[in-house]
Amino acid sequence: MQRLIREWHKDEYLDLKRGSLYHAIERLRRAGWIEALETSREGRRPERTVYRLTESGARGGIDWLRELLAKPLCEPTQFFAALSFLPQLSPEDVLNRLQELVGLLEVEIADLDGVLQVMVPRIGRLVLVEVEYARAMRQAELAWVKSLLDDLRGGALTWDPECLLASFANAAKEAQTRTEST
Repeated sequence: MQRLIREWHKDEYLDLKRGSLYHAIERLRRAGWIEALETSREGRRPERTVYRLTESGARGGIDWLRELLAKPLCEPTQFFAALSFLPQLSPEDVLNRLQELVGLLEVEIADLDGVLQVMVPRIGRLVLVEVEYARAMRQAELAWVKSLLDDLRGGALTWDPECLLASFANAAKEAQTRTEST
């Protein structure tokens, strides 16, 4: 499984740590979604277990897949969190960091394009649609970051971190005063 995951470049989108695949397999086995079909050993290599999907696993997997495809997920990311703390940095600092991000996003998009150009002819588009999705998401992120950079450069988005911090401190003091007076 790990070899195919790497060969198909799925490891670039999955946060698959060494050994985590074994834990996932064990969870599926305990849940009754898979069962061991056979175990074998070749020479001094570790045991190799072949699993099969159970009827319950097939139904559960289809239900889970349908749910994942039908409902948008709101998973907070580190970038999302960083955006909420922009006032802590100067506009110039944000501009510089976002320019770095643009370069990295462009490289990542080019890498995804390369994976698709090489792998689609080998294994087909269907098993790589998540790579297309990842590329589309990165392209959308790149477009949004570039528009934010334009706003920063043009002065449509600006702030003074020290004034904002003082304003936040005053608001906190006022809230504390209101709480104490009630």
